Amino acid sequence: MKRKVLLALSLLFFLLMSGCINRKIDYQIPTSKSQFIHQGNHNRYQSQEKMLREFIENKLVTKKGIYTNFKQQKVSKDSASGHEMLSESSGLWLEYLAYTHQYQKFRQFYQATKETFNQKTQFSYRYDPKTNKLNNVNATLDDLRIIRALQIYADLTNSKSFKKEAAKRFAMLKKNTMSNGKIASFYDVKSKEDSAEGSLSYYDLMTLKYFESVSKKSKKMYRQQLEVVESGYLGDAFPLYANYYDWSDKSYSQDNLNTSESLETILHLSEVKKVKEASLNWLEHQVDNDTLYNSYSVNGGVIDKEHSAGSYALAAMIFSRENNSKMYHRAMGLVLKYQVTDKSSAIYGGIGIGQKNEAYSYNNLMALMASKY
Repeated sequence: MKRKVLLALSLLFFLLMSGCINRKIDYQIPTSKSQFIHQGNHNRYQSQEKMLREFIENKLVTKKGIYTNFKQQKVSKDSASGHEMLSESSGLWLEYLAYTHQYQKFRQFYQATKETFNQKTQFSYRYDPKTNKLNNVNATLDDLRIIRALQIYADLTNSKSFKKEAAKRFAMLKKNTMSNGKIASFYDVKSKEDSAEGSLSYYDLMTLKYFESVSKKSKKMYRQQLEVVESGYLGDAFPLYANYYDWSDKSYSQDNLNTSESLETILHLSEVKKVKEASLNWLEHQVDNDTLYNSYSVNGGVIDKEHSAGSYALAAMIFSRENNSKMYHRAMGLVLKYQVTDKSSAIYGGIGIGQKNEAYSYNNLMALMASKY
């Protein structure tokens, strides 16, 4: 009798645990095809793209991920460097592989990405191959980028398994980082806490809109998310957006702007047809005059007068989304100004500084993606 009771209790425990697991990964697959794939049909940069792709494949891509910089550097606590790896880079590379129909490479690299960065419900933002250590936190935009890449692959190949994978990963990410319009910048798997602030550049609106199209509740959350971004507008005099929204004191940041992050926000708005004309006019002026600097104050004052190939690549993507072919080519010309064409250089074909052998994955991968727009 006692044995029967124990068996019944064991079965009940198993069923309860199964129910909990299922609830944790409860997800819905959107029924429509996404609108992620954008082809501007410019087709002017095949040779530069080939050189760049070969540099990335041969000098940055490894079996575990992508080097942050071709040049080995000392490890920094604050940001990844040298041969550390970022999930950001993996997501961009996966997008490119899907875009260019390199399906076998996509599957292999996604498997490698999971093996390196996976933290069950999310991807760690940073991995150190020397110590085999993962950072405890993700970067929500990087997760969304990987999820977008999965959906692009699923749409192009009609893969039910990858549609399921994309929807499941979104549901797990959503559970820890999204609520009532909030997109937390990160979630810490050790402390089990999310960030108080939400970076506006992390609101990948097209991805959010697609995966939140499955119910009235989800659609409402998307509208709240869009409102958070749009309300961060700094004004027509300097038509960019605040760095982040602080959910603890309900205010927008007054910190200086990182231009690449600001342009991510503009690109995300452009993708859902919500970009402001004033923002586009400002960007056109900066690109036309080669004055798109690395950092600004919230009042529009220049903080850092250096330039970034990654920022110009983002500008090119925005202009392509807006069907502005002239400005797309102008921005791409400024991107490719940083491509190393000296065949004796260790970073030949890459975007970087030839005499220093410095070539950062972000600039290279953004340039590669922009060349396909």
